[in-house]
Amino acid sequence: MTRSRVLVVDNGTLSLKQLRARFEALGSDTDVVDAASVPASVEGRYQAIVLSGTKVRAYDRDYYRPLVELVSGASVPVFGICGGMQILAVAAGATLSAGPQRVGGYEVSVDTAEPLFGYVKPTVTVFHRHTLYVRAAPPGYRSIGRSEHAPVEFLRSEDGRILGAQAHLEFRRDGTEILRGFAAIYK
Repeated sequence: MTRSRVLVVDNGTLSLKQLRARFEALGSDTDVVDAASVPASVEGRYQAIVLSGTKVRAYDRDYYRPLVELVSGASVPVFGICGGMQILAVAAGATLSAGPQRVGGYEVSVDTAEPLFGYVKPTVTVFHRHTLYVRAAPPGYRSIGRSEHAPVEFLRSEDGRILGAQAHLEFRRDGTEILRGFAAIYK
């Protein structure tokens, strides 16, 4: 059986190795590029794009312009994780706001009717490491997961092609199962 290929965009995450390992364990080969080196197109080469977390502020529109153009022009599913979700949300018109620092496992309620959550229960425990939050879904998106600290823990474009998670899904069992749900979408 042919393995699918995922382009992982490294936005400076501290957990690139773990993120790649999760996708590879789920049956996908991964290639990595940094945000400044993304290709103009992924058509025919990759079945999905994953945006990692970031050290650079997600609202730096000039820095992330090539990445946003790649995502906008692609027809494959896209998943932004932590800062990756924030990049996508800001590009679509959302604002980021400071909030409590969260590091560790936190409970999140998810919309289990969404294919992304096909392998988890309505309440998941996912790993957070951040202080910035998307407080409202931007135009063309909706929140599909929420917590007491964030009304937008998970995000989905209206057409379902672009997804985002505030949490680092490369850690914890529930995170891996959500990644499994994403893999089921692009395979």
